[in-house]
Amino acid sequence: MSTITAAARAEFTKIISLRSIWIATGVILALHLLVQAANLRLNSNAVAAITPNGTIELFEGDPQPAHRALVDFLVASSFQMGLFLPALAAMIAGQEFRGRQLGQSALAVPRRGRLVVAKTIAATCFLALVSALIAAVSAAFLYAATRNWDPGLVVSADAWRGQAKFLAFAVLTGLVSVALTLLARSTLLGIVITVALIALTMTQLLAALAPVLDSLLPLSAGRNLLLNPAENDLSAGPGQALFVLIGWPVVAMTVAGIALTRRDAR
Repeated sequence: MSTITAAARAEFTKIISLRSIWIATGVILALHLLVQAANLRLNSNAVAAITPNGTIELFEGDPQPAHRALVDFLVASSFQMGLFLPALAAMIAGQEFRGRQLGQSALAVPRRGRLVVAKTIAATCFLALVSALIAAVSAAFLYAATRNWDPGLVVSADAWRGQAKFLAFAVLTGLVSVALTLLARSTLLGIVITVALIALTMTQLLAALAPVLDSLLPLSAGRNLLLNPAENDLSAGPGQALFVLIGWPVVAMTVAGIALTRRDAR
């Protein structure tokens, strides 16, 4: 176990030593801050106009119970920025294929299974950290909008539950991208495959033709887990969604590990 811990620590150190990773992380967080700042006044005005019976219109002509609508908005705010994390995950995995670094990693950890486990742990830790920062930014801006109405909203049980689901979605889909990049042995190809999976969901083409298959895609599972079924057309329940989200990285990382044991570490 100590060998895996040491290898995971080395992999994590490798991740945080890369300038490109910090630049990409900074861009994602800066974009999130920009979007949240743009929404702050609209949200503040909507909160100020909450009716005596607790109804809010975050979107004109769409009155909803205020607490539920604001928690849903909190989770959706984090979710939309989580769509960028698979690209960051591909960059994390793809750095191994520059300058034949994978060969050096394999020399340091000869057992490829342990190497894959170490990479999974390190990527999980970094993705969880970035995801937590995204969730914190979402919560901070919503608190600024709701503090005069309900200052405890962002730390309510519903908010914690929603943000925890977002963290699970962000980390698990990021690990899928890590595995796909390890299999493709190319950062660009890993990003292209990830974007293609996202596009299948975003275009809603597969959802229209085969809803059952659509529910098995990572992003669709994320929507099914995080979004309110009363306000969104979802293809499955949260239980199946969580199962799908866990299944994708487990299968993908297993295949990546098998491929790594059967191919040259180049």
